[in-house]
Amino acid sequence: MRKKDDEKQERIKQAVMHLILEQGLTGTSISKIAREAGVSPATVYVYYENKDEMLRDIYTEYSEEIFGYMTEQTRPEMDARSLVRTLMESYYYYIRDHREVYSFVEQFSHCPALACQCSGRHDMCSIFSLIDQMKAQGKIRSCSNEALEAVMFFPIKAVALHGRSDTGSAARQLEEIIELVQYALIPDDQ
Repeated sequence: MRKKDDEKQERIKQAVMHLILEQGLTGTSISKIAREAGVSPATVYVYYENKDEMLRDIYTEYSEEIFGYMTEQTRPEMDARSLVRTLMESYYYYIRDHREVYSFVEQFSHCPALACQCSGRHDMCSIFSLIDQMKAQGKIRSCSNEALEAVMFFPIKAVALHGRSDTGSAARQLEEIIELVQYALIPDDQ
């Protein structure tokens, strides 16, 4: 059995991400991935049993990276306003600073045949666990986590990906969205 090499595996992951973004899922083959990564197709199979497994593993790793980054920014003792702000800001900065990884995860998540086979997002569950605690304490209005995800994160994605290029404008948009979401989600007495 061939020995695994972390550097080769990283090149394979980068090749997968690049090709998926450039050519889409159907345009990406093991031979193209191997060529892009500078390895043989047989080497790709040392790391991944098949293309579907490879895509699921890489998607899961990168989506956990996004939500792990957000979780790392939070603290259990945060008040509701700080938690909402921190989650939204960290999501914005992750997208801004890791656009290729984020775009890969987004594109992959729109392919239900593959994304639904992936395990649950552990770190996203941690985020919603904190929010659920605040809902139970009346610090955040009670609504579904799906609605919260849409209200908190979809507008941030729009600003990070499609907002104006000047930093001041993006910062103002981010601040406005955070304040609107805080106003909508947090009761006046909090």
